[in-house]
Amino acid sequence: QVQFVESGGGLVQPGGSLRLSCAASGSIFSRNVMGWYRQAPGKQRELVATVTSGGSTDYADSVKGRFTIARDNAANTVNLQMNSLKPEDTAVYYCYIYTGRAYWGQGTQVTVSS
Repeated sequence: QVQFVESGGGLVQPGGSLRLSCAASGSIFSRNVMGWYRQAPGKQRELVATVTSGGSTDYADSVKGRFTIARDNAANTVNLQMNSLKPEDTAVYYCYIYTGRAYWGQGTQVTVSS
């Protein structure tokens, strides 16, 4: 089992920034993938960004150049720096880890609106 503590969501104006943080604990293999997915109302959950324990990253095309993912392997934490936010970034953001199987956090709401 894996537990998550997520933080950093909120309301921001278009063009603004937010930083999401997630700490995972429990049965975690040293080689794993952590990241963030999001789900907007009426849409399917989609990948935002992931980072492997080796440091390889992957981003959705829609966030490339605006979002940056980073992790601390020793602490099993992952952060997502989100800049130049757009209304279409509004969604519930879920922390994710793949360690033998996929686990998801409870989610944190991000709302981009003027």
